[in-house]
Amino acid sequence: MYGLCFGVTAGLALLLFYAGGFGGADSKALMCIALAMPFAPLALLKPILATSPTSQIIFPITIFGNAVLFAAASGIYMILRNVVWHQKTKTKMFQGTLASESIGKKFLVLITGYKMTVSCVKAKWHIFPMEDIADNDQFISLKRKLVVVPRDEGREKIVERLSKAADEGKIDGYVWATPGLPMLIFVTLGLMAALLLGDFVWLLVRLVLGA
Repeated sequence: MYGLCFGVTAGLALLLFYAGGFGGADSKALMCIALAMPFAPLALLKPILATSPTSQIIFPITIFGNAVLFAAASGIYMILRNVVWHQKTKTKMFQGTLASESIGKKFLVLITGYKMTVSCVKAKWHIFPMEDIADNDQFISLKRKLVVVPRDEGREKIVERLSKAADEGKIDGYVWATPGLPMLIFVTLGLMAALLLGDFVWLLVRLVLGA
């Protein structure tokens, strides 16, 4: 059972890493949890709300489920912040060629990022731009495009392109950006919640099914 727990957790962590959903540190943290705490320590600490069968077999999956819910909850804050910004500035959220992007991309940007000035993005290393530009001979005018999975590689070049375009008046001073919070923060919260409260995903399933 110990080997099964680590194998399933490691497979999930590696899959998420290569898919771009997890960073390297996040994946290693989840695998370390599988080595250190493969099963819920019910003999020492019993959760208040709900203990799922998964917790007793593959505890890291419970932690991961809680972490995903916490991460999803942050999307609610992002949406509310974007709505308030839109009402305050009376500015379209997606201007120019950004308006032609797919609904899926726009939704992902709305729940993971918000508008901020190019200067702020440039000054704060932990802020990642969620849009880029293409300004060359094949376009009549500058083309802005959304970047739904921002990466550290190439960040500086993207920021420089956005800054130059803003200085030249080709784009307004606001661009989409994300604070780039590491999943490790939500994994930590998920671990604490799993130990003290229980499996939130299992609790939601029971509420939906009326069990």
